[in-house]
Amino acid sequence: MEAERRDLTAEDGGVIALRVYEPATAARATVVVGGAMGVPQGYYAPYAQWLAQQGYRVWTFDYRGHGDSLAHLPRRSLRGFQADLFDWARDYETVVLTARRERPAQSLYLIGHSLGAQLPGLFRHPDQVDGLFSVAAGSGYWRENAPQLKRKVLFFWHVMVPLATRVCGYFPGKRLGMVGNLPAGVIHQWRRWCMHPRYSVGAEGAEVAQRYARARFPVQAWSFSDDELMTLRGTRSLLGLYSAAPQRVQIIHPVEVPSRRIGHFGFFREAMAPTLWPRSLKVLQSLGTGAAVSHATDDEVHNLDTQAS
Repeated sequence: MEAERRDLTAEDGGVIALRVYEPATAARATVVVGGAMGVPQGYYAPYAQWLAQQGYRVWTFDYRGHGDSLAHLPRRSLRGFQADLFDWARDYETVVLTARRERPAQSLYLIGHSLGAQLPGLFRHPDQVDGLFSVAAGSGYWRENAPQLKRKVLFFWHVMVPLATRVCGYFPGKRLGMVGNLPAGVIHQWRRWCMHPRYSVGAEGAEVAQRYARARFPVQAWSFSDDELMTLRGTRSLLGLYSAAPQRVQIIHPVEVPSRRIGHFGFFREAMAPTLWPRSLKVLQSLGTGAAVSHATDDEVHNLDTQAS
């Protein structure tokens, strides 16, 4: 299935490259996929194509200065390019509002991978979203990182990021084999968030806290037990920022798939098409009913996951 490729311009002039996957019949709902930090929209293409085959109209995009959107920068260079995470949230919301205008009568759901489940809390119009499916997302606070990441993340934030960004004028993640190339404003702001126990809300203050509190769409979250970056504790911390949103969190174990590994990125790989992808349809359907469970215990999380199997 070939996606329709488009460019959108945000209200401040930022250009966003996106793809729209159309179902063969009338769409059941609209889905916007918000990508993880440093992950281009092409990574989500197999899942987006599959989801369109199930009857959903699916939108993917690249934040300004990233992926396909990089083509709109002079010389395709991030050196000196000005963008931060508020700009990326604006890009995300621009895509959401455009998708909503095109199909105003359809429900609109977000599938947020990592960062893609964090940024909707910054939306100015959260009422345009009917639900968020959070995949492998957490607060990012370094003490809540997975153990293998926590052992090296302070060196990353205090040495690698400042040094590499100062030398290059952006964070050269591709060259370093970590995260991906990021604008200097994005990586520096993300560092501040990850250093604060309350992540974005703590680092940015009352206005951002109020934005998250205005989000009342239901949130369904999947946390993977073998995630090498995010933990269940981090997932709960992120959901805690969405203080007024109905919530449900499930922990998924690789043995249930069955698979040797899921990790932070595995859900979107085609190997999950026979198992986890069909289960994700149930999540989208449950968002349509507004069903959620708040503040589940470890045992309740496991029970919820078992019931969904």
